[in-house]
Amino acid sequence: MRRFILSLLGVGALAVAAIAILPSLISSDWVRAELGRQLSAATGSSIAFNGPVNLSAFPYLAVVAEDVTLSAEAEGITAEFAEVSGSVALSSLWSDRLHIKQIALDRPVIVLEEKAADEAASTADRGNQTGSGDPLPALVAFLERSAIESVSITSGTFIRRSADDPEEVVSDVELTLSAPDIDDEFSLSASARMGERSYETSFTISTLRSLLERQPADVTLAVEADPAPAPGMSSLEASGQVTLNANGSYQIRGGEVEAGEQAFGLNALFVPGERARFLVDLEADRLDLTPFMDAAPETSQSGAPAADTAKPANLQFLAGFDADMSINAAALVLGEISASDVSFSAALKDGELAAELGHLGIDAGSLAASVATHVTADEPVFRGRLASKGLDIAKLSALAGQTVPLSGALTIDAGFAFRGLDAQAIRKTADLTGTIGLRDAVYTLPGIADETMREVKAKKITAQIASLAKPVRAAGRLQWRNKPVDVELQIPAADTILAGNLSAEGIPLKLQVKMPDANLSLDGKALAGTYAGKLGFSTADLSAFLAGLGQSGAESIGPLAFNGHVDAGTTRVSFQEATISINGVEGAGSGSVEFATPLKITTALNFDELDLARLAGAQSPAPQAKAAKGAQPADVPLDLSALRSIDATIKVNAKKLGYGRVFAGPVSTSLVVSDGVASLTLPESPFYGGHVVASLRADGSQPEPSIALKTSISGASAAPLLTDMAGFKHLEGSLKAEFDVTGAGGTSGALAKSLQGNAKVGFSDGAIRGIDIANVYNNLVSLMASGFKQDESKATTFTELGASFAIEGGVARTEDLKLVGPLIRMTGSGAADLAQSTLNFRLEPRLVASLKGQGAEISTDGIGVPVVVEGSFAAPRIYPDLSDLLKNPDAALAKLKDFGLPIDKLPIGDLLNGDGAGAAVKDLLGGTLDKALKGKVFKQEEQQLSIEEIIGGDPAPKPHEAAVEIPPNEEAAKADAPTELPANGTEVPSDEADGPVEGFFKQLLR
Repeated sequence: MRRFILSLLGVGALAVAAIAILPSLISSDWVRAELGRQLSAATGSSIAFNGPVNLSAFPYLAVVAEDVTLSAEAEGITAEFAEVSGSVALSSLWSDRLHIKQIALDRPVIVLEEKAADEAASTADRGNQTGSGDPLPALVAFLERSAIESVSITSGTFIRRSADDPEEVVSDVELTLSAPDIDDEFSLSASARMGERSYETSFTISTLRSLLERQPADVTLAVEADPAPAPGMSSLEASGQVTLNANGSYQIRGGEVEAGEQAFGLNALFVPGERARFLVDLEADRLDLTPFMDAAPETSQSGAPAADTAKPANLQFLAGFDADMSINAAALVLGEISASDVSFSAALKDGELAAELGHLGIDAGSLAASVATHVTADEPVFRGRLASKGLDIAKLSALAGQTVPLSGALTIDAGFAFRGLDAQAIRKTADLTGTIGLRDAVYTLPGIADETMREVKAKKITAQIASLAKPVRAAGRLQWRNKPVDVELQIPAADTILAGNLSAEGIPLKLQVKMPDANLSLDGKALAGTYAGKLGFSTADLSAFLAGLGQSGAESIGPLAFNGHVDAGTTRVSFQEATISINGVEGAGSGSVEFATPLKITTALNFDELDLARLAGAQSPAPQAKAAKGAQPADVPLDLSALRSIDATIKVNAKKLGYGRVFAGPVSTSLVVSDGVASLTLPESPFYGGHVVASLRADGSQPEPSIALKTSISGASAAPLLTDMAGFKHLEGSLKAEFDVTGAGGTSGALAKSLQGNAKVGFSDGAIRGIDIANVYNNLVSLMASGFKQDESKATTFTELGASFAIEGGVARTEDLKLVGPLIRMTGSGAADLAQSTLNFRLEPRLVASLKGQGAEISTDGIGVPVVVEGSFAAPRIYPDLSDLLKNPDAALAKLKDFGLPIDKLPIGDLLNGDGAGAAVKDLLGGTLDKALKGKVFKQEEQQLSIEEIIGGDPAPKPHEAAVEIPPNEEAAKADAPTELPANGTEVPSDEADGPVEGFFKQLLR
């Protein structure tokens, strides 16, 4: 400005000098040369008149010169004027006061060249020697001897050039200056264009003489810009009284400033010099910053982004002066946020700028901040600190134009740094270190109506920030459902909030939540009720966990674990590469869940072992041990009500699929759940060395759950299958079977007791373990002497064994059991109680003529040694029933002869049919046996009585002993109950010398 005013005064002097030498001018050439010489000498610049120069004396002394150039190398100023004109009043010829009527500069082009640092310093030294750098005293001194009615510039251009910076151009300059008298008003108005923005300004001083006499003078200033350089800053108006102090400084008292419809009280001090200094104090009763925040960012007319080569904005325009400024506002408003007692101060000295927000009261909290930078840098770096003891989160979110489901207080104690002045540069370079916390916070979970469920409270959570380049970690204890919840959260803030992609991409986060009854982990991105990323969840008891949430429908699920990648929205969740464990059953795969009514589930899962019993909530059975006396199967609740709440199609691939201990596989099938009914079809699959085809239907749509099972088995190995299914280890062979069973009940026991249907069972090339029936007949004498001992190493082999069963009330009954073997044929009947897991069968053997397997069948009538199978599935008793043999000893001896025993060499006839000893033996067998058969009771765990016990009698039964259970369909057995054998592996003692049986057989063999 100083250089411009000096140049303007020089041009004015040109016009005055031209008029003064008018009488001596003879020719235009001489006039141009003489004007250039004298004006150059007067101004210290090089001035040349390159075009015509016209002079006139009426009505005013005037000069018009075209194509004028000016060069002031020391100041770095060059100028070209298309036309310069000036006129003075004729009275100026005889008066000592110059009256300038007009000075007009048409289409000037003024170039300011920025000098290098050393040249600028040299120029500054010369300036210090010549004056203070304040142009006003020179102007005032000139106006004391002059009067200027008008100075104007039309279509001017100012160009600023620098070796380091792009060229800056101010075009379309229109300026008018008027100073008629030192006692009159001094006015200046101007307009110009800088880039895409136009400016208009006006400046007035009531009287210059008041300044000279150090008296207050009224000053007004108005500036308008289009478009506005900042929101709410399209215009600025200032007024007040200015006083020239004795030290050359200017002071404004009682001033007023209006900017963006905001009014400030102004007190200022300007100290001119080579390094000017400003002191400004602004005060406002109410400062509303909302208008300054509403405007959208500017865009170019073409919409194209700025060129990469454009130099970023900087603060170098502040480098030429020092300043101190303070702003105090009783109230500050920004949208929904209001603040009180706002104090702000800034100091600029030798290029160092430091600003401090001393106090900003916001509702229940306050904010303080400080920042510092160096304004001479191309990209200034700002460093500062931000502190708050408590800011209302809801109102802060309103400031950012967001709504968040979080309330409470935000505490801050952190240092910050960033580079640049535009938002993009700040986001890219900003960094933060310190502590940010939440106090007395409440987060509202979306989509949950129950207030106790949707509120998560936090007394205090603290986030430690080492740098925004590193993840921000927050940790603390929450309270949810009146239970403690430990939380650790990790957010890479530099990639979200500062990068500006929060609304588009969500918040990347890592979250660990530990609760007393469950654990949750997240590693992904969350946004407005949605989440995408890894998820891990585990609970030891899902039913209890959901009950705590006020939910039901998973009563049969205990331990649950999930790990995988999920995409979750408010209405749907899908998962991929997931591992799932339900009640200890582990699977892997992908699928989706839609939150409809009922819940819609579509999955494809792979299992190593899919146990439907464990999946339904039943515990896997332990290996069966020998059944204890009176032991009953566990009766556990059955609940299929969860099926009502889901519609599901679950594709299953399992290496093993089964129920309890019984498995088939590998299997590929689908489980379909619809309207409360689950259906599973098992295609032909490997099964215990054979194959199985099955269909299972579980109905949970009614209050009482029910099941329907159809199964076809072929070629399966019976021994391991029956062992796994029921703990029954006494039957071997290749199994072929068909089952069609239905049942209903609220417990496993009730379900078993309700089973009904039919079954066909066939075994081939197998054996019944625990008894060799052929050996029983081959050793009847020994059995009659010492009793039967069940031996698992012995077996009755067969080629075929089959039966059909009618199942009613949980009991499977058969009347057509048939066995065909190399030494024996056998029929039988009996029942299996599926609810009690007990057996009761009576088998009627028929032997071949030769015990070696050759010859036709021979009847065992009269010797009667049926085989009884009774007891629990896991520990049945298998023994020969000798009751018929002992009831008819005559027939027995005849059969013994048929079996090839050498009874013809023994006095058996005398013993049994004659007099004397024979009659006694017969009586003994008949009477004692009859008594024993009618009155004998014994312990359930004992096996068949020996002949010695039958003949010799037995003590009275003990109170705790129980009678043998006889199959209800065996009419003959009801009257003559079989005696029970000693326990497996137990032999009846025979220590007495010459007991009744020994005596009897000694006589037989004598």
